[in-house]
Amino acid sequence: MSTRRFWVYIEQEEGVVHPVSWELLGVARKLAEQVRDEAEANGDEVVVEGVLVGCTVRHIAEEAFKYGADRVYMADSPICAVYRNTAYHKVIAQIAKQYEPEVFLIGATTLGRDLAGAIATSLRTGLTADCTQLEMGEVKGAKRKLLLATRPAFGGNILGTIICRKRTPQMASVRPRVFPLPTPDPERTGEIVEVPVELDENEIPMRILEIISAGGENINLEYADVIVAGGRGLGGPEGFKLLEELANELGGVVGASRPCVDAGWIGYAHQVGQTGKTVRPKLYIAAGISGALQHKVGMQDSDFIIAINTDPKAPIFDVADVGIVGDLYKVIPEMIKQVKERKAQMQAKQEEAA
Repeated sequence: MSTRRFWVYIEQEEGVVHPVSWELLGVARKLAEQVRDEAEANGDEVVVEGVLVGCTVRHIAEEAFKYGADRVYMADSPICAVYRNTAYHKVIAQIAKQYEPEVFLIGATTLGRDLAGAIATSLRTGLTADCTQLEMGEVKGAKRKLLLATRPAFGGNILGTIICRKRTPQMASVRPRVFPLPTPDPERTGEIVEVPVELDENEIPMRILEIISAGGENINLEYADVIVAGGRGLGGPEGFKLLEELANELGGVVGASRPCVDAGWIGYAHQVGQTGKTVRPKLYIAAGISGALQHKVGMQDSDFIIAINTDPKAPIFDVADVGIVGDLYKVIPEMIKQVKERKAQMQAKQEEAA
């Protein structure tokens, strides 16, 4: 009997897990289920496993079981306290060579993108980046199902499905919020395998002398519940002040389409779309955004979308739950007014009840 392993890299910094790790554990469980019948027919075992590197991170390994991991390989060492590519990729590659995973998923975060390529190079395997769809499927000539990794190509105008036929692990990176966060099961448990870190500081061509915060904007766009986004229809950077006012009233953040960022109207941290952030808020308000495919792939899975545009044929209306044809400079102030009135009414009722 052999074991078909579906791996997820559990990304953490300073003991805090990036939520994309839990999203990918949910994906890995679905992929594992897609090959279970095939594996059982051959007498093979199918498991979902996490790979965790850091220092004093056992609590993260235990949390991983709640999101779907059957086992976690934990490399816990002071030499891995701060992310350094050489240390992390060497440790992970060592574990991969020992246990031979079939599929390996990594979040396409800033850290994940840096790490995934180094691991793939070290293992001499392929890596499909920024995937939007993953499944295990039949491939002509293959003896068993392979990972079908789909991603946008040619500026988002087409979707390409990439297969790694001859090498393992079959690796893919996925941006945060492309897949939903699974519901944790507090009753799930699993096995922690402690992996020795056999590295010396002299093997790592980098030293951390001091960590200095860069400051600037800290926009948690990917995990915001409410996003008010603007496009070229704003006409200039001053329009974002109006969107910010509405976002503040709704307890949300401001987003933007790529042309606004390219024009310097707002920072890249706010960009939604294929070359920006993928988001899944409860409410997405698109003001003055035409709805090019590159933007829609980044926000079309929002729970509820309100689009405001003067062009009734704008593509954004194709994915909107509510479409408003009108001047955003008239519509947004009215929305702000009504939100304030509703909040005042709710506050008055609470005071009466008290």
